[in-house]
Amino acid sequence: MIDVLVVDDHPIVRQGLREIVAATDDIRIVGEATSGREALERLRATRCDVVLLDLSLPDVDGLEVLKRVRLERRTPVLVLTMHSEDEFAVRALRAGASGYLTKESAPAELVSAVRKVVGGGRYISVALAERLAAYLGPEADRPAHERLSDREYQILRLMAAGKTKKVIAGELGLSPKTVATYRVRLLEKLGMRTSAELTAYAIRHGLNRFL
Repeated sequence: MIDVLVVDDHPIVRQGLREIVAATDDIRIVGEATSGREALERLRATRCDVVLLDLSLPDVDGLEVLKRVRLERRTPVLVLTMHSEDEFAVRALRAGASGYLTKESAPAELVSAVRKVVGGGRYISVALAERLAAYLGPEADRPAHERLSDREYQILRLMAAGKTKKVIAGELGLSPKTVATYRVRLLEKLGMRTSAELTAYAIRHGLNRFL
């Protein structure tokens, strides 16, 4: 039996996942979490074979949760999110995800993905495989924000969502001074002079969605 820990703050999504799993004979949900902090607490207290993780959580950035899960446990993580593959898939896989699915995926695909990652494999779509191949090409072929570090990317998105330096610091476990330093790096890397320009760039590229 494959034991799954679901991490998603939307009740409708969790209900849908329970219904999908109920139709199988080898998968069961052994725990649910609605936030990043709760996910880490549940993971420490609950034995599971795979974590089904959303990236949009109310307290801790999903990529940060993914990294902490991989640091504390070797449990496979299958990302299931509203974010398109263009937005987060490469970063999620680099951070240790065993697979990446959008919530538009068919139930049968989700079940197959769970079984594959628990078996030690990785699950990616054909489109994502092509994108990964393109990612290995010259950096000039990629948008500027794809060349940012994960932390820089997180802070850029949170700034674009209108969050203050203090709020960002609290969510990422950093000091406001450190967040300010990252802001300076973002300005330098993206060739901009003001926070307003950073925000406009992020919105233009849809980086503030689902926050």
